[in-house]
Amino acid sequence: MVIWGSGKPKREFLHVDDMAAACVFIMNLPKEDLARVTDPILSHINIGTGEDCSIAELADTIKQVVDFPGKITFDTSKPDGTPRKLMNVSKLHNLGWTHSISLEEGLKQTYTWFQQNQNNFRAS
Repeated sequence: MVIWGSGKPKREFLHVDDMAAACVFIMNLPKEDLARVTDPILSHINIGTGEDCSIAELADTIKQVVDFPGKITFDTSKPDGTPRKLMNVSKLHNLGWTHSISLEEGLKQTYTWFQQNQNNFRAS
């Protein structure tokens, strides 16, 4: 398996169930609590884990989850992209919400779902 770049850039991943849970959490907050961490003109709240991992770490985790027996190599002749993309989730954490699904657990759940449903999406 060849992956573009060096594998060093870092990315943040959030499971869709955690995204939904964070949205519900925020929508159910009392207005006073929301006002405590936002300003009327800047009322957004980032939703994320506040944790990132390198592309190499991600590839290794996926390899383990799917039990891929092959070798992973990095094609450094290809671009890396932005070195780091990490959300500042301090407002959300200050309100008392944190993610509950780890990257590895989310990958396991997604792969299990894929295995159970892949035949539903094959072209005939």
